[in-house]
Amino acid sequence: MARVDPLTSVSFYVDVGDVFKGTFRACSGLGSGSEVIEYITAGPGGRTHVYKIPGVTRWTNIVLKRGVTDSMDVWAWRKQVEEGKVEEARSNGSIVMYDQTNTEVGRWNFENGWPVKISGPNLDAGTNEIAIEELEIAHEKLIREK
Repeated sequence: MARVDPLTSVSFYVDVGDVFKGTFRACSGLGSGSEVIEYITAGPGGRTHVYKIPGVTRWTNIVLKRGVTDSMDVWAWRKQVEEGKVEEARSNGSIVMYDQTNTEVGRWNFENGWPVKISGPNLDAGTNEIAIEELEIAHEKLIREK
């Protein structure tokens, strides 16, 4: 059996069609889970058996972090939701992971995403840290393509 090493990630590129495209320094929430439903039956002699079956599948919200720039793209996207235009805001998109050689090593596609929350940076003039903004995206499906 051939050895398979874990992938390393250097950057994440996010492509949400006409809404925005850009690199991010951190990404989390690429996953799903199912509720567990317990179904109990009684068998011969009154012995019970508990079956566990999958219930509703839910996808975790995607959380992206990037350094603040002069781009207002994600803020404009969030503004659509604030104005009640959620259906207009819904977009499909991809999170693409690159390695040190700038080769694509992972891709996750989401469907019907919309911005749940956006947070500006914590500002402190006493430090020289990069100002970071955070975007949280709700969606209805996530598929790992690569």
